[in-house]
Amino acid sequence: MGFKHMFSGVGKRVKKCWTFAGSHYRFVFFIGLLSGIVLLLFSHKFVEYTSTDSSCEACHVHPQATSSWKLSVHYGNTSGVIVHCVDCHLPPDGIKYLTAKAKTGIKDIWGFLLKNKDKIDWEAKSTLEHAKKHTFNASCTHCHQNLFQLDLSQQGVNAHLDYVNNPEGKVCIQCHLDAGHYDPNALHAHNTEFAEMPDESREIYTQPAVVSSFESFTEFIPKSPVSFEMITVPEGIFTLGSPEKEALRDEDEGPQRRIKISKFFMGKVEVSWEEYMAFFSQTSAEGKSETSSSGNGEVDGITGATPPWGAPDQGWGKETRPAITMTHHAASVYCQWLSSITGKNYRLPTEAEWEYACRGGTETAYFFEGSAKDYSEEKFWNKIFGADTSIIAGYVCYRGNIPNKTQKPSFVKENPFGLINMLGNVAEFCSDWYSPEIYSTYPTGNRVAVNPKGPASGKEHVIRGGAYWSDAKDVRSAARENTQHDSWLLTDPQIPKSIWWYSDSKHVGFRVVCEWDGE
Repeated sequence: MGFKHMFSGVGKRVKKCWTFAGSHYRFVFFIGLLSGIVLLLFSHKFVEYTSTDSSCEACHVHPQATSSWKLSVHYGNTSGVIVHCVDCHLPPDGIKYLTAKAKTGIKDIWGFLLKNKDKIDWEAKSTLEHAKKHTFNASCTHCHQNLFQLDLSQQGVNAHLDYVNNPEGKVCIQCHLDAGHYDPNALHAHNTEFAEMPDESREIYTQPAVVSSFESFTEFIPKSPVSFEMITVPEGIFTLGSPEKEALRDEDEGPQRRIKISKFFMGKVEVSWEEYMAFFSQTSAEGKSETSSSGNGEVDGITGATPPWGAPDQGWGKETRPAITMTHHAASVYCQWLSSITGKNYRLPTEAEWEYACRGGTETAYFFEGSAKDYSEEKFWNKIFGADTSIIAGYVCYRGNIPNKTQKPSFVKENPFGLINMLGNVAEFCSDWYSPEIYSTYPTGNRVAVNPKGPASGKEHVIRGGAYWSDAKDVRSAARENTQHDSWLLTDPQIPKSIWWYSDSKHVGFRVVCEWDGE
């Protein structure tokens, strides 16, 4: 009985403890559940509040964001439906929504508290390149479930069919950048006012320049008030490409080869809008096929470009700024037209001619002092402490020294041959087809290649010189790039695509050379 009594007591104490523990755990569970519900409700309310337009506006540092939104079709439209900030700048509801919201919120708060808003390039932040990082296709199609609405134009039908059949690499705002934030330069129709010429009160030239000796000259475009300077480039031998030890070089810049170049003339600056508009106004093909081209050597037989879509100058201004957004074909036809009206032989430079002229007798990374590691923003040290760019900034319009747009020639100084903007501002078409291995096919040792013209055929053409948005490493004398023809026509709504204007390239122009046939 003693043992029974003892175990009975133990059992009662265990039961009592178990009951207490159970009550304790139930209490903790209840408190935890209640806290979770409160937290969930609070979190929901917090997410809901921070997703309002007023909350976005409170932290977002872009001063034009709200005003341009209220001018757009996402705010003022015939349906009366307002598309809010989070509808475009966050994906539809779910984990992705919360994740993107957290990232966006942190960026906005960081910018609001720590960034100097006066030093931010808002024009650059409004471009497609930046905007497509903050707008989601899933958000667009979440609202626009019918991509073929009744009032859609034929161009829209073509563009949406292309998107449905080939969605890879395409983003909705490539065609609809102004839908959420109004942009007066974003037109979805042919720009029929594009053909306006410069002030016609200026002298109209009737004859081109007469060139009888190998000296720099000013060319006159007949039937226009436009002229431009052509600079002599003497014959010589130089080393094409970059040495393997050159900082931040690419593999397609070698192997180095010795090249002999005959003398020629080269445009002092890139072909300006004034020059290109003279061509356009005299050969305009408005109303003709986007895809037709002809030329029989006579100026009247050359069919020029059709009017562009939107504003090819991006709203930056024309005049002496470099002409941009034309295709390689359009640049070639321009040279053909210029040859016809002047009686000279104008063309695009070969890649070898371009690099020879750019170097101006130098063998270093640039035709001025310094290397890419001194100037590049991609170098860790320069990112943290900055770089002394006082030298490069005097010669090159690039990412490190200008707003995100092209500049007029007076912005920088000449190279040793007297040429301006050979590096930066806009990249420039060359006549050569692009091949990453072409240099290896040129003679080696003491032999030289004489006026090489690149591969006999190809898909893309060489472009040289870098542009206003390029890093310092991409504006070296030997740096090479190539056209991306299909990508640069991605949002052209026409089928077939235009042969005259790139819809998705605004950083490439061209410079002309003129052959010298004398001694």
